[in-house]
Amino acid sequence: MGFDFDFKERYGIDDLLEIMRILRSENGCPWDKVQTHKSIRMDFIEETYEACDAIDKNDPDLLREELGDVLLQVVFHSVIEEEQGRSHFDDIVNELSHKLINRHPHVFGDVKADTVGEALSTWNDVKQEDHGQKTYTDTLKGVSAAFPALMRAQKIGKRAKRAGMDFPDAGAAMESLESEIAEVKAAAPDNEAEELGDMLFAAVNVCRMKGYDAELLLTRATEKFIDRFEKTEDLIRCEGKDMKALDIDTLDSYWRSVKNEEKQ
Repeated sequence: MGFDFDFKERYGIDDLLEIMRILRSENGCPWDKVQTHKSIRMDFIEETYEACDAIDKNDPDLLREELGDVLLQVVFHSVIEEEQGRSHFDDIVNELSHKLINRHPHVFGDVKADTVGEALSTWNDVKQEDHGQKTYTDTLKGVSAAFPALMRAQKIGKRAKRAGMDFPDAGAAMESLESEIAEVKAAAPDNEAEELGDMLFAAVNVCRMKGYDAELLLTRATEKFIDRFEKTEDLIRCEGKDMKALDIDTLDSYWRSVKNEEKQ
């Protein structure tokens, strides 16, 4: 081992930073030391989703592990920045601390906010000022393009609402969705993709107006499809058949059988 390291029973954040610096050093790990912000970008996203999955499973042990993996990504990127001489982990902590204090004037200042709604309004006002957003359009453009499409569409819809640009109720949003579906049906081939996109955006608005999270609803629907697919395949295999050898009408009859059984 070409470096000094103090092995301990329990490590802290400074130890974690030092471990990452060692991994990135000349005598460190061949993989870790060649990574860049871009090369591990997807790792960050995947680890965040795995932490969310642990939350959904209500598994505290798994959550502790996955939060550690998310923290690893933060430390990894911060050490890369440190190597470039741009910023240090302490700078990240300092900036975050100032942000939290600044965006909670109802806690650290004289602003009054007694309800959740008032607190969120205060946060958004300060955030808009911090980001130099002078128009409502600026706030829409401020939603990260890296978000999953459904999540981004829903957030943009919420921000448009602040400017009064929204449906009066969920019924009006549903009418808009029905209109977009009609436009998809009537669309010429070269315009079909655009109309399908409009239809999806309209569907997100219906979810939002009804108080649902579109991303979560689609996740649940996908899981339900997988579960029904598994039951359908099991039913077919029990009869000694192969799904791939059956036509779509026959497969659909098995699918409907599973679906009807679920409703009983």
